[in-house]
Amino acid sequence: MPHRAWQSVFKPALLACCLMLPAGAGLAQPRQVASLNLCTDQLVLALADHSQIASLSRLARDPEISFLAERARGMPTSEGAEPLLFRRPDLVLTGTYGQNDQVALLRKQGLEVLQLGPWSSLEEGRAQIRTLAARLGHPERGEALVARIDAALAGTRGIVRGSRRILVYERGGWVAAASSPLSEILAHFGFALHQPALGLDAGGLARLEAVVMAPPDALLVDSAAQQAIDNGTALLAHPALAAAVPPERRLAVPARLTICGGPSTPAAIEALAEEARGKLR
Repeated sequence: MPHRAWQSVFKPALLACCLMLPAGAGLAQPRQVASLNLCTDQLVLALADHSQIASLSRLARDPEISFLAERARGMPTSEGAEPLLFRRPDLVLTGTYGQNDQVALLRKQGLEVLQLGPWSSLEEGRAQIRTLAARLGHPERGEALVARIDAALAGTRGIVRGSRRILVYERGGWVAAASSPLSEILAHFGFALHQPALGLDAGGLARLEAVVMAPPDALLVDSAAQQAIDNGTALLAHPALAAAVPPERRLAVPARLTICGGPSTPAAIEALAEEARGKLR
């Protein structure tokens, strides 16, 4: 599912705070690292030694949303900040939404906390990867992941011909912002973004009627949301939407590829490109 956690515009000041930290300068390599967020789970699983990982969030093992769920199997999980006060990891990784109280508690007790937010662009994502890889003591792994992202982009530039408009349409009618890594990837493919036609450059809720009256050439949807199993998915299965944008013009990828920026990003680029090549000839 294209997810707002990756698509929403990240708070610039918060990201700047994270990225202006010296890349591990003067700091010992952490022996034990704990993650309290799904997206930081993915990054630490990709960049840290197995022996460095003290615990992950409970979401890390969910294969529906966690790209590295198999790698996380069997690893300890933590339900919030309180258990970490006893484990005392050298470094705690968190997101930037809904965890400020936990961050404050951990810092008050002298624990080092690094907050990493959703990417607002691929360039900021590259910087975030490099910052964390350096802090973990494995800068070469950060460079390798950045190289995989860049290689996936290099092989998919301009694969969509003509002015094909695409809309990222989530459960319940949510639309991605025009300035997001996912939108950036789609524009890199050669798509024109459909958000401006709906007056939703910053993202938001697009009513079914608005999409049907001014349909895009293609939709990007969660591959698991193509059957009506709840109110959110019922919208995507609506007959009016099916007539306006039929299934053969819908690019469908799993949620675990697009919820977080990081190790899933090269796979997301390649999966999206395969869908585009197969359905938009």
